[in-house]
Amino acid sequence: MTNIKTAIIGAAGYTGGELIRLLVHHPNCELVYIHSNSQNGKPVTTVHPDLIGDCDLIFTDRVETEGLDAVFLGLPHGQTKAFLEEHPFPESTVIIDLSTDFRDESNGFVYGLPEVNKSKIKSSKKIANPGCFATGIQLALLPAIAKGWVKENIHVSGITGSTGAGKKLADTSHFSYRNNNISVYKLFTHQHLKEIKQTFGQVNVSFDSDLLFVPYRGNFTRGIWITAYFPFEGSLEEAEKAYKEFYQDSPFTHVTSEDLDLKQAVNTNKCLIQIQKEAGQLVVYSAIDNLLKGASGQAVQNFNLAFGLEEKTGLNLKSIAF
Repeated sequence: MTNIKTAIIGAAGYTGGELIRLLVHHPNCELVYIHSNSQNGKPVTTVHPDLIGDCDLIFTDRVETEGLDAVFLGLPHGQTKAFLEEHPFPESTVIIDLSTDFRDESNGFVYGLPEVNKSKIKSSKKIANPGCFATGIQLALLPAIAKGWVKENIHVSGITGSTGAGKKLADTSHFSYRNNNISVYKLFTHQHLKEIKQTFGQVNVSFDSDLLFVPYRGNFTRGIWITAYFPFEGSLEEAEKAYKEFYQDSPFTHVTSEDLDLKQAVNTNKCLIQIQKEAGQLVVYSAIDNLLKGASGQAVQNFNLAFGLEEKTGLNLKSIAF
């Protein structure tokens, strides 16, 4: 396949930086331009200095819609719809949006969770990339939802690194606040719950339980750890078998009986899952990198699927381990 001419719109933040890092080394991608209103005219390496020697492009505030095979949209939530109305792309251009704007599958977008929508993604030109917490929670629970095991409210907790709050400074993202600290936010009301319930309802139309989700701010940079549990009458062996069968065709989602830690997933596009049974509860842990499987890595995974590439192309990344 010839190189896929690609642009990134809104590339000055953490997810934009991760996209550039992945795409400059992607064997089938040609980055045509990298857009940013705030950094117009500056070399990409002044904002993302780790790319020195890898990228010599200059940020531009101009939007060219013609001549592109693919475009990644990394705009703030709520701004993508207006942007696409102002800058319509040809119908042949694959659009991958990382905001919340089209995760309800409106305007012809497909929800881009490959573990459940792979065939739809392969035939779509408009893909709405899932949220980071949404990815970790859905992958932790999808096999159980599909089996109809969840009959009561689900208790879920999740802790995320500071990069999940974005690059723009806020009181709760400062080092002085985050370091040696932990806090709860958006108790039971997190915006990702809507897309999670949407997917659960698609894999099991009878699903009507509530997700009682407690999100935590963690005192680390990147990664998400999810813990979910619900009453379960079956055996641990039955649960592990069902989970492994559900993800047998998912190259980035792995079920293990070994104890997990977050660093095994950080810097990779993997979701790692461990299951335990205790006190009549099935307890599921999942670990992802919020900037990769939770954002830019999954976006590139969807890019690969949309263009008929091997799903792991450009995503053979190694965890930091220690």
